[in-house]
Amino acid sequence: MYTAIAFFGMLKRVTVFRLVNTPDYLANLGASPLPAAVKLRLGTFRDDGSIGRVLFGIHLILLGYLICRSGYIPRLLGIVLVTDGLGWVIDSLQPYLCPNAQLKFLFLTFFGEVFRMLWLLIRGWKIQEPKRDLEPASVSPE
Repeated sequence: MYTAIAFFGMLKRVTVFRLVNTPDYLANLGASPLPAAVKLRLGTFRDDGSIGRVLFGIHLILLGYLICRSGYIPRLLGIVLVTDGLGWVIDSLQPYLCPNAQLKFLFLTFFGEVFRMLWLLIRGWKIQEPKRDLEPASVSPE
C-alpha cells in the first residue's frame, strides 16, 4: 500500500513539472494562479506521503509484534521494529496533530529497519523450522 500511495503521489509531482514547463498552462492560467496551483499540488504530494508513511509504520508495528510472538527471531528485534513503526507514525502525523512539537530525535527510531536487515543477512539464514511430530496420533479403539 505504501508503494502504491507513493506512486500516485509522485504523479502529482509530474503534474507540477508539466504545469511549470508547458507554456500553454502559463498562457491559459496566467502568471498569478500558476504558483497557487503548483503549491496546491506539492502540498497534496506531502499529504499523500504522510498517509503512506503511517501505513508503513503500522506495517512495522504489526511485523514487530509477530516477531515478538514467533520465537524464531529475537524478541529484542521485534521490540525495535515496534519502536521504529511508532516513530514512523508519530513523525508522519506530527505536522497535523502537533505542528509546533520538536520531534527531531525520532530519526533514531528509523534504524530499526537497518537492524532487521543486518540480522537477516548475518543470522537469518540459520533459522530452522521447528520439528513437528509427523506421525498421526494413535487412537485407541475403546
